[in-house]
Amino acid sequence: MATAEERMKILDMVRDGKISPEEGARLLQALQAGAKKANHAHDPRSLKVRITDLRTGRTKVSVNIPMTLVQVGIKMGARFAPANANFDYNEVMEAIKSGATGKIVDVENHDESEHVEIWIE
Repeated sequence: MATAEERMKILDMVRDGKISPEEGARLLQALQAGAKKANHAHDPRSLKVRITDLRTGRTKVSVNIPMTLVQVGIKMGARFAPANANFDYNEVMEAIKSGATGKIVDVENHDESEHVEIWIE
């Protein structure tokens, strides 16, 4: 079963306007479906995303996403990527599906003054 903390994070994102209520509902459904699958086959990996402000060095976003939510999350996250982003989400999904671990994205976006890192643990 999905943890209360995971459900609350999704609800907080809806409340804060980071995702729409429909996207939140899809995430909650995916979380529940993932919890059911976890009873049969457990994938201990998680996708970690960190966005750092290049000017201050402070972390703006730090998110750990269970693999059960990654596919839905990647599709939603693609909408928020800057148009000049220097990475391909299909490559990220391929790395995940192939069982890769370690850093899979390390990009600096100077227009937005952000450093984006994505890795799998």
